Amino acid sequence: MDGHALLVTGAYGTGKTTVVEELAQRLEDADLAYGAIDLDWLMWFDAGLEPETQQQVFLANLQTVATNYVSAGVTRLLLSGAVADRSALDAIRQALPMPLRVVRLILPLARIEARLGEAVTSGRANDKRAAAAWLAAATGVGLEDITFTNDRPIGETTDAIAQWMGWPV
Repeated sequence: MDGHALLVTGAYGTGKTTVVEELAQRLEDADLAYGAIDLDWLMWFDAGLEPETQQQVFLANLQTVATNYVSAGVTRLLLSGAVADRSALDAIRQALPMPLRVVRLILPLARIEARLGEAVTSGRANDKRAAAAWLAAATGVGLEDITFTNDRPIGETTDAIAQWMGWPV
């Protein structure tokens, strides 16, 4: 399916960025027009702003990058990021110049803790705590069009998502 954005979401540590990286590489290898955006990076700043203002800056960043990609000929946008609720998802949808489909990755907490426990940054320790809280509260559940369990080799998860999207990679 061309002319669509794909958001890969889920709790921290489920493999969102890794899946998007693999999908991007496959699209590149197939010589298909794409752009990849890690939502975390677009909102990674601190200027002492109120949360609402920070969210506005993030959405402006997303809209600008996505629009620039589409203007350059991109027909497939790959997004990775943890989206907590419907209002955040709706805001992301509105910032994009094309329809959005949403995949939520699922992974048991023990696997998430093992993945994040290997990371060297203090931010990953925070992500491990956040992942446990997200899973306990079912944060982000129900926002997706489809779920995939990401407890298999990354290529298999990527194959399943690409097939669901109708992308020939």
